[in-house]
Amino acid sequence: MAGLTRRFGDRVALDGVSFSVEPGQMFGFVGPNGAGKTTTMRIIMGVLAPDAGEVRWNGAPLSFGVRSRFGYMPEERGLYPKMRVHRQLSYMAALHGVEDPDGAATRWIERLGLTERAEDRVEQLSLGNQQRVQLAAALVHEPELLVLDEPFSGLDPVGVDVLSGVLLDYARTGVPVVFSSHQLDLVERLCEAVAIIKDGRLVASGTVEDLRGPGQKVVKEVIERPTLTDLFREAVK
Repeated sequence: MAGLTRRFGDRVALDGVSFSVEPGQMFGFVGPNGAGKTTTMRIIMGVLAPDAGEVRWNGAPLSFGVRSRFGYMPEERGLYPKMRVHRQLSYMAALHGVEDPDGAATRWIERLGLTERAEDRVEQLSLGNQQRVQLAAALVHEPELLVLDEPFSGLDPVGVDVLSGVLLDYARTGVPVVFSSHQLDLVERLCEAVAIIKDGRLVASGTVEDLRGPGQKVVKEVIERPTLTDLFREAVK
């Protein structure tokens, strides 16, 4: 993406945000509340339009057809609470034109440890299991890009491990995975690259190793190997 700018009235939500994500890369997008993370993700998915700048995929501007091949997990979860888990995921797969929607639903239910809850209504599930269903909904059509807004929010350690494993495995197939999170230790453990945003402006971007390495310019004090938390605290001062 290049030069994304977006205003809401007098408030500048994004101010010239630019970064790129490589194939198969786990990419963490971090920043304080209200920094512009969700706005950026909504622009990527076409939910919002930028006032300036553009998002490109494989060097070309995004179209509706290309975006339909992306997977999105919004911050405001978008499940149908009365639908049963398997039926819901099969329905989502069918909307994306999956040839065998029931089979696709079953595969992701098994992969995310939901087999025993497949016939439960979503509203009957714990928040953690609802989170797993929401991720399955983003994955059920085998997307070419995953965009996830706070996917680990509210999960217990077992849920975090399950989702982490699924995302890492999926990225290994060559699919870029972009996710926001306030759990910086988790971002540092999972991600090859990160972008740090504050007040709608990108303040640091690059591989975790480059940002933490000897030539990094984010942390001014002398720290031999700053953690992502160190970088974040310095960047958002």
